[in-house]
Amino acid sequence: MSKTDLSVGSKAPDFRLPDQDGREVALSDFAGQWLVLYFYPRDDTPGCTVEACDFTAGLADFEKLDAVVLGCSPDSPESHRKFIAKYNLKLTLLSDPEHKLLQAYGAWGEKTLYGKTSVGVIRSTAIIDPAGCIAHHFPKVTAQGHSAEVQAKLTELRK
Repeated sequence: MSKTDLSVGSKAPDFRLPDQDGREVALSDFAGQWLVLYFYPRDDTPGCTVEACDFTAGLADFEKLDAVVLGCSPDSPESHRKFIAKYNLKLTLLSDPEHKLLQAYGAWGEKTLYGKTSVGVIRSTAIIDPAGCIAHHFPKVTAQGHSAEVQAKLTELRK
């Protein structure tokens, strides 16, 4: 699965991946709902923890907008379970060790951090509408405050 068109209105790349409990989760499971799919580099790292805790804190507001929030990283389901338990996260986290979903959503590639270029997860988010199409794509985000940014965009999109 290579990077696809993430422009507004394009069909969201399909997926079927295990969550933290090893259950298969597919895009089709969310038909008729808004879906926030955010990509992050690694469980239990400072930025990723801030982002996951912020999304957890805002879950009630996302639910009021009929939206489900999913996180995705290359970490294993076991790593996700530990991360969820340590910070009492209320999120479903998908495991993508082969980077297929990450690549499809443009969240895997070259990035520069502190002047050093490497290949890895590009922190980004897609909002998928109830018809399974891209409603908005945040190609590069900052962990701090991102949940509120996504919530504001989702509120705007639903008007």
